Amino acid sequence: MKNKPNKLKYKQLGISTQKDNVVYLRQDSDVCISEGFEALTRVRVSTANTSIVADLNVVTSDILGLDEIGLSNKAADKLNLEDGDLLKVTHLEPIESLMHLRAKIYNQELDYEAYQSIITDIIKGEYSNIQVAAFVIACAGNRMSIHEISNLTKAMTCSGVQLKWNSEMVMDKHCIGGLPGNRTTPIVVSIVSAFGLTMPKTSSRAITSSAGTVDTMEVITNVSLSPEQIKNVVEKDGGCFVWGDAARLSPADDILIRVEKALDIDSEGQLIASVLSKKAAAGSTHVVIDMPVGETAKVRNMETARLLSSHIETVGQEIGLQMKVIITDGCQPVGNGIGPVLEAVDILKILRGEPEAAKDLKERAILIAGQLIELSGKVKLGEGSSIALEILDSGKAYQKFKAICLSQGRFTEPVLAKFSHEVYSEAEGTLIRIDNRKIAKLAKLSGAPEFNGAGILLNVHVGNTITKGQLLFTIYSGAEGELKYALGYLKKHTDILTIL
Repeated sequence: MKNKPNKLKYKQLGISTQKDNVVYLRQDSDVCISEGFEALTRVRVSTANTSIVADLNVVTSDILGLDEIGLSNKAADKLNLEDGDLLKVTHLEPIESLMHLRAKIYNQELDYEAYQSIITDIIKGEYSNIQVAAFVIACAGNRMSIHEISNLTKAMTCSGVQLKWNSEMVMDKHCIGGLPGNRTTPIVVSIVSAFGLTMPKTSSRAITSSAGTVDTMEVITNVSLSPEQIKNVVEKDGGCFVWGDAARLSPADDILIRVEKALDIDSEGQLIASVLSKKAAAGSTHVVIDMPVGETAKVRNMETARLLSSHIETVGQEIGLQMKVIITDGCQPVGNGIGPVLEAVDILKILRGEPEAAKDLKERAILIAGQLIELSGKVKLGEGSSIALEILDSGKAYQKFKAICLSQGRFTEPVLAKFSHEVYSEAEGTLIRIDNRKIAKLAKLSGAPEFNGAGILLNVHVGNTITKGQLLFTIYSGAEGELKYALGYLKKHTDILTIL
């Protein structure tokens, strides 16, 4: 039986394109010829009930029949397809929000409705990667006013699920990033919720780093919880450690970050909108931002830090958040471990009060937790850190941490990777510098975060006196091949640690 005009039978090809929707058609098919479709044309693919927008790839082999259509795995999942299902392919109708994008490209100021229109179409998949990239670039280079940043933040907040809590105050924190091993969140949540405040923490996976908070916490417990599951955990234990994307908070953020990563662009406006939209969507009311400053951190100097701090606090207030930005030392990694399992080990040692626990990570977590406790108004200014330390040293924070993990589904001890290589000093002197970016790259080449047991275990920190033959760090990897990649990089980059 011949298919209806413009209808094609779906054939599963098993092609992964990550999150991109891609459709495959024979170049000599009636649909391609009659509609004038060419490679990379944006098309709409429809079932009887739903549709998606996809990029067209043309096929010149017989992998597909003339009356067949293939889709990338992600696109097929979105349409819930089975082999043989009939699909319709049509030209993509005009996207009205592109007029706002063009206006922004020419440096016009956009209002809330314009940003909402753009963000809605991005989430719906109407924008191609090129169009998303154009939006990212148009907003970069300080081309957004404070009001525009607020409008974009509000639009991103409203684009997904917004959690509500039966609590007057909902605490949250965020680190601007750039420091390997800076895994304060699990410790802070444990202290703050043990104090009696509500702290439902949603975090992200690694973007360019060797581990994100979610990658680290997934070593110990389940992090992909639905909004309903998150509410159950928080109502029971006062806090959680979950993946924000799984909770469907500010879904545009993931799309924008993916393009920013490919372009290697850090847009101040979109950074602020990214952070604060997820805080607002998570139902937070009081937020502390940790902003590390250092030559190889994300924020390089104090002038930039002060300006960014002012903008964050201003936008936070405009969207109804009580904000506090703290500027911290960003000259070196925090803690001893770099990589999901190694960072999980650091966290547990601090919570358990073990003597060899990373002192710098502990101090930073106490500082942030103390600031959150003070921001709540329940203690006097200056008392927060001592109260946080008391909760940590008493074991209450560890009890809370374990309770939250069990409520999320499990509590698992970390296991290191099978293969390792120790790196010893060939010089003596004082360790004056650790390159955050290069040591993070070394950890990534070892397999982190994809293989969670991989990474770097640091034995030294800036300011330490180093003797010849002293153990500097150990590289862990899940495979010999990845360990060789890491060692090859280490051989070419002898300036990861500077000893003088």
